[in-house]
Amino acid sequence: IGLVTSMMKRKHRKTVHDTWELIDAKLGAFVRGQLLLVTFVAVVLSLAFWAIGMPFWLLLGVFAGLVEVIPVIGPLLAGAVAVGVGLTVSWHLALFAGIVVLVVRQFEDYVVIPRVMGHVTGLSPLLVLVSVSCVGLLLGPFYVLIATPIVATLVTLLDVIVRDKDPAEEEVPTVLFPKESAGS
Repeated sequence: IGLVTSMMKRKHRKTVHDTWELIDAKLGAFVRGQLLLVTFVAVVLSLAFWAIGMPFWLLLGVFAGLVEVIPVIGPLLAGAVAVGVGLTVSWHLALFAGIVVLVVRQFEDYVVIPRVMGHVTGLSPLLVLVSVSCVGLLLGPFYVLIATPIVATLVTLLDVIVRDKDPAEEEVPTVLFPKESAGS
């Protein structure tokens, strides 16, 4: 940061430094949130698969947690694999596995993700969906993993450069607790 700001005109140094810090905070909070979601999905689905008698329950739960980082496609892949493994035993187990994945996914989407991720990136869900789709189509499936952080960085830069927002006055993102209750 020091090297980059030293190359700027003195009047822009504080803005560049504050923008850098804000982007760093957003990306750090995004990564911490993703790790928390991966752990949540892996643990909950492993326990649920164990409870319904699924073979390879731990492996399936950990796999579901790991593919959680792939937006949209990851949960679908986890569900398809769970149903496929369930079909090797019986169609009843496959149905239960599908229902378990669906219930956990709905709980995650409507309860866990809003609480854990909150306003970490400052992006609307629609912008995330559109950006992930566009990046996937334009750059390929690997870049889908980093689409949200890239767009969050670009939106922050646009806010500072085009919309003339002061990055020092922007809310610093948190993963679980809002800023005012984090110190309590």
